[in-house]
Amino acid sequence: MRSTRHAREGQIFGLPEYAVKIITVVVLVLLWEFLSQTGYINPLHLPRPSTLLSTLWELMIVGYPTGITVWIHIKATVWRILQGYFLAAALAIPMGLIIGRSYLLDRASNSIITFARSVATISLLPLAIAWFGVGEVSRVLLIAYGCYWAILTNTIQGVKQVDTNFINAGKMLGASRSQLFFRIILPATLPRIFAGMKIALGVGFMVIVAVEMVGTIEGLGALIQQARFYYSSNIAIDGMIFIGIFGLLISIVLDSLEGILLPWAVGLEEVER
Repeated sequence: MRSTRHAREGQIFGLPEYAVKIITVVVLVLLWEFLSQTGYINPLHLPRPSTLLSTLWELMIVGYPTGITVWIHIKATVWRILQGYFLAAALAIPMGLIIGRSYLLDRASNSIITFARSVATISLLPLAIAWFGVGEVSRVLLIAYGCYWAILTNTIQGVKQVDTNFINAGKMLGASRSQLFFRIILPATLPRIFAGMKIALGVGFMVIVAVEMVGTIEGLGALIQQARFYYSSNIAIDGMIFIGIFGLLISIVLDSLEGILLPWAVGLEEVER
């Protein structure tokens, strides 16, 4: 009975879930094309999918600006995001674990974290340029700053929400402090850490568009900025689509990694449903 239930959950209207998602996207694109062809959507405001496809081919072969193909833009953007994202994770996860385990540090840092998290990352762009110049360092650090607080706050909350009964049971069984941490606290915190990393991923892609609009001609943000200057909405939308696609791909990787590392957490989600 359970296997039948899982089989049904993996299907919608008798079709695999991934097929339904693909069909939904195709139908929406065809509807968009139809409304554009019939004049219900102004192509100047929202170009047709067919126009975006032809523009994409030009971006791949000729480039925009000329000589800078879309592959160069993608490489620059993805590399900046990965640097800032993993730098933020490397700093925020250990710090969150430490703060979450200490009542004093949690109380002392709560106001500071709330204040820093409330400051819009983009508003720090002039300050970052003044300190680090118009270059890769300021871009990577701003991405890291934006991602850092999402990962940190989720890690802290994850540690604080660990069931004390589990910790007490471990102590009664003679577990050392390191065993309590690595076998109880850290595994129980990992779902919240992954949640924070997914939120941070979205923040990173929002920040990258802004930081690439200043001082560079390489990157999807720079591509969108150049297109804006010349009112090339088709090129700008192609750039947005690429950002969305790569954000989706990285999110899928995180989901797959979470399923591999935390199979017990996925099982708990199924039970809750």
